[in-house]
Amino acid sequence: MQEIRTKVVSKTRTRVEVIDKLWIYSAAIIMLKSMLFLATLHTPNSAGIDTSTMYFTSPPISVHVMFIVLIMSFSFLFKSKGRFIYNLITNLFVSILLLGDLWYYRAYGSFMSIQFILEPKLFNTMNRSLIQFHPIDLLFLVDILVMIIIKFKKPSTKKVKRNIGLFGLTFFISSMYIGIAHYLIDDKDITKGNLMLFRTCWASFQTMSNLSPLGYHGYDIYREFTENKRIVLSNDDKQKIDNWFEDNKEALPDNDFKGMFKGKNLIVIQVESLENFVIGQKVYGQEITPNLNKLLGNSLYFDNIYEQNNNGTSTDADLLVNTSLFPVREEMTFFRYPLTEYNSLPVLLSNKGYNTISAHAALGGNYNWSEVHRASLKFQTTLDIRSFNIDETIRDYLTDGSMFRQLEPKLNSMKQPFYSYIVTQTSHGPFDMPKEYQSLKLPEDVEGTYIGDYFQSINYTDKQIGLLLEKLKNDGILQNSVVMIYGDHTGVHKYYNDQIQGINIPGDWWKTPDYKIPLIMYNPSVQGKKIETIGGHIDIMPTIAYLLGVDEKNFNSTAMGKILVKTNKNFTVLNSGEIVGTPSSEKDKEHMLQGIPISDEIIRGNYFKK
Repeated sequence: MQEIRTKVVSKTRTRVEVIDKLWIYSAAIIMLKSMLFLATLHTPNSAGIDTSTMYFTSPPISVHVMFIVLIMSFSFLFKSKGRFIYNLITNLFVSILLLGDLWYYRAYGSFMSIQFILEPKLFNTMNRSLIQFHPIDLLFLVDILVMIIIKFKKPSTKKVKRNIGLFGLTFFISSMYIGIAHYLIDDKDITKGNLMLFRTCWASFQTMSNLSPLGYHGYDIYREFTENKRIVLSNDDKQKIDNWFEDNKEALPDNDFKGMFKGKNLIVIQVESLENFVIGQKVYGQEITPNLNKLLGNSLYFDNIYEQNNNGTSTDADLLVNTSLFPVREEMTFFRYPLTEYNSLPVLLSNKGYNTISAHAALGGNYNWSEVHRASLKFQTTLDIRSFNIDETIRDYLTDGSMFRQLEPKLNSMKQPFYSYIVTQTSHGPFDMPKEYQSLKLPEDVEGTYIGDYFQSINYTDKQIGLLLEKLKNDGILQNSVVMIYGDHTGVHKYYNDQIQGINIPGDWWKTPDYKIPLIMYNPSVQGKKIETIGGHIDIMPTIAYLLGVDEKNFNSTAMGKILVKTNKNFTVLNSGEIVGTPSSEKDKEHMLQGIPISDEIIRGNYFKK
């Protein structure tokens, strides 16, 4: 009897050991590969290992583990060879998924998505080579061979039974843990913003870091079929939209501004965090923006333009300026609706024979901007950080100076007329600049403060704009171009207003946050003129289109903004819903306020889709 009991216990232990070891091995190796994947991304060419950069901020690692337990729990529904095959296939699938993510990240700075299956136009929008193999990639596959060896070296699992109870236990515990973590971290915010879980972040890597690779893709699928789902516009909704645009039109005669830049190249420079209060100002006897100030003598200068960004910050400016629509109210437009169709500025100008190009020396996956520029805004060419030589950096960004130097030959070689949309980034917060790039001489009690650093960073970018324009002048391009310069949003007042109030700088011109960004339209032949009409980002597209000679009927049923040089409306609405200026009537005020939810419906319902 003892001998029989011993054999039974021995066989049971053997089977349990085999099951446990195989399950534990599979779960552990998936976790290790996930960590390897994250540690690889921020190395040169994403082809090395650096554990110091594997997480954006400290993530909830226990949740990463529970996503793996959740997936692996289903293995207990299989018996004998079925369980081994499930573990093998799961491991192989994860390996292929991580390799796909890694290769796509090397090309675009973002990851694979269920959207690529549902909307193939979003996949590889720049037609880049995606199979970029490096020796480290083998580490994602070598464990599969180990699993197969284990199968043949370890005792047979033929008599292993499915275990519904163990499946239920592991599935319940892991899913409940993830759900509770989401509630505590995202809803109750018990970490006071130190941790995030189910949140779409501006950088895809941050979302991946928070959720783990498996969690990221699970969330991606969930969002695509829930939060990102298009709304269906009823006939009443469509009529309401049509009525809004009809009421938005102003029956005013054309004036001398119409077509004043007709046929000229359009060079747009969207300057990071550029606020209007620095234009024309001096700090301790030094001009903050000497080059922009010099341009005003040959520019239309709009000095009452307000930012209207929502959660997409800089990319909301991309949207507002190129489509004249407000961003969606929830989360970020470019992430949620990357394939919305627009009657955009690139479309309007390409219809007039323009070649169009956008350039931003940043990862294309940040805010999903490059995908949208190509697939939705319809720029013919888009250049992201992978298109530049990383030869000079400040705070891990390619400097504006280097970007301009590398762009200038490309602009010089473009067939004219062209529309180039350039986004800068060196003046991004927190604004601190290495000493060798600082030109302003500031007192010790101002130097190193947020406001002092802001002055230095804006002064640097101003200098680089001056150098770019000088080169374009020497190329013979500038005379036949209009250069439009504006701020993507306010900067030091938007993010650091409380930190700058106690600093001792003469005067109060720099203290008040007013949400204003400058708008400058320069051409060497223009007689300088200041235009004080109150407007916002949303008015830039119809204004520049009118100045370039685009017929108003081609955009006045799709652009929500007004033509700043042909309007009786001297007011605008901020993103918060606050009206700035004085509407002529309560009806005008309500009409403008309704523009924000109307725009939300247009984007979410893809109203302009042909």
